[in-house]
Amino acid sequence: MEQLLHYAWKHKIFPLKELRTTLGETVEILDAGLHNTNAGPDFFNAKIKIAGTLWVGNIEIHSFSSDWYKHGHHHDAAYDSVILHIAETVDTEVIRSNGETIPQMQLACPETLRMHYHELCHADIYPPCYKIIPELPPLLAHSWMNTLQSERLEQKTKQVNERLERCNGNWEDAFFITLARNFGFSLNGETFERWANLIPLRAVDKHRDSLFQIEAIFFGQAGFLEEEICDEYYEKLQKEYLYLAHKFGLQRMDSSLWRFLRLRPGNFPHIRMAQLAWLYYQSQGLLSQLLECTAIEQARAILSAGTSEYWETHYRFGEPSPKRRKTLSQSSVDLLLINTVSTFLFAYGLHKNDEKLCQRAIRFLETLKPENNYITRMWDDCGLKAESAADTQALIQLKKEYCDRKRCLYCRFGYEYLKRK
Repeated sequence: MEQLLHYAWKHKIFPLKELRTTLGETVEILDAGLHNTNAGPDFFNAKIKIAGTLWVGNIEIHSFSSDWYKHGHHHDAAYDSVILHIAETVDTEVIRSNGETIPQMQLACPETLRMHYHELCHADIYPPCYKIIPELPPLLAHSWMNTLQSERLEQKTKQVNERLERCNGNWEDAFFITLARNFGFSLNGETFERWANLIPLRAVDKHRDSLFQIEAIFFGQAGFLEEEICDEYYEKLQKEYLYLAHKFGLQRMDSSLWRFLRLRPGNFPHIRMAQLAWLYYQSQGLLSQLLECTAIEQARAILSAGTSEYWETHYRFGEPSPKRRKTLSQSSVDLLLINTVSTFLFAYGLHKNDEKLCQRAIRFLETLKPENNYITRMWDDCGLKAESAADTQALIQLKKEYCDRKRCLYCRFGYEYLKRK
């Protein structure tokens, strides 16, 4: 497998014997080079000695040396800088575009590396590298977790920028859509984002002083005002929405997209939407307010949403329930701080080249308690305990972007597993 051969070269996992070219010349590797994931030779700026002579240039690796010709490298001047061609099976000589012969070395992928990689890819236990995790040096685990945390923030920043582009550069609108998605709390996240994209925020702004009209637009656009329900408040909302929909030319979504199965009543889309409407009503320029927060308690207070009076006695339209204030729990607020506020602090900090905002985003994550979900519990069972939300974000990134995608060759924990004897 060519990918494993790349890995063996990059990490110098070679058989314990002297390396030689196919012509018998000694090969000494001073620097394996920088791994190139784009077009061109596989490794840039390698430093090797062949028969005692220092060479600086690029390295190309194939399973069969004849792949050099299959890929057309002998006609491509970009490969003239290759100083050593490596193949697991050497079945022909290789040449540059000017006809010069390139030194070759036959290199077999170590059997232990191949065996360990097979174990990682086909293990029934998850994560497959669980055996070595308790043995990892704390400094190594901490370093990899920091890298994963940065990766996750950068990935989320990319998502923010995509929403920002769709919102014509309006940060408040992009924030509302992101906040709405995270109000869906996983099960209805995508549906909430689709719904938020249908909310005419400039039209809502004209009615921002009326929680009733905000609810009319929010629930109407969600498709929740299409039934015939004998309920006074519902009927008023329905009538108001018909007026506003005509006024602004609104197109609602299909209510069948919302999911209720296995949800506690407090997590029903109706309640989350009522809380979001209340938050939108209470807070003018919500993102601007949160960007000014220097302490987590300030941001938490801003996001502590309630609802209109109707929802204190209802979980759905027309179905009365015992009176109870439907406020967001602290754990729910903290999830919004993790997935929305910290993300936007970081993304906006990068946009404005403001290091303080980026550092504040990281500090917020390090201040918040670790998330409790099946991913964090899985790693905890393996011996990798999260101490903060920053750690849990790193562990989520590790599972989703490395474990789930079988990218063990790019994982620091995978490296520790693969290099074992």
